[in-house]
Amino acid sequence: RSSIAMYESNARIPTTSTLSRYADLFDVSIDYLLGNEKNTNSDKYEVPVYRAVSCGNPFIADEDIVDFEEINPKLKIQGEHFGLRLKGQSMEPNFKEGDVVIVRKQSTVDSGEIAIVRVNGDEATMKIVEISPEGITLIATNPDVFLPRFYSNEEIQTIPVEIIGKVIEQRRK
Repeated sequence: RSSIAMYESNARIPTTSTLSRYADLFDVSIDYLLGNEKNTNSDKYEVPVYRAVSCGNPFIADEDIVDFEEINPKLKIQGEHFGLRLKGQSMEPNFKEGDVVIVRKQSTVDSGEIAIVRVNGDEATMKIVEISPEGITLIATNPDVFLPRFYSNEEIQTIPVEIIGKVIEQRRK
């Protein structure tokens, strides 16, 4: 801390070796540290946040963007991401109404993972997905609000029930 304070107050001039180490540490160029260029290594990666997704009974998904969230740019190579604002109490105490979850768009998840699931073509809900040879079960963490709901393989096709994405991060404001 004292070294950085001395650099910032021009009481000490960093060596090229020191600048190189700081540049590596912060994943920026030496020119960026010296104020000669913009940081191109850590461009912002913002994803849209859509209106509330139900954490109770499924509801009609609303496509309106209500906000944007900045996420780690390194996630960009893992696929498309989006955010959803939560509504309802079925995933309490860990997830609360108003929280935003960051979701990686994908059509499958492993058993036990939290996913956004579309039911009846355009209804969406966030639940723990348990997969069995007979079908899938959507499970809430608050069973007082939402009991587990099993969908057979036939119902998955006919209703339909579709995994939209895997919840990878939660944010509370």
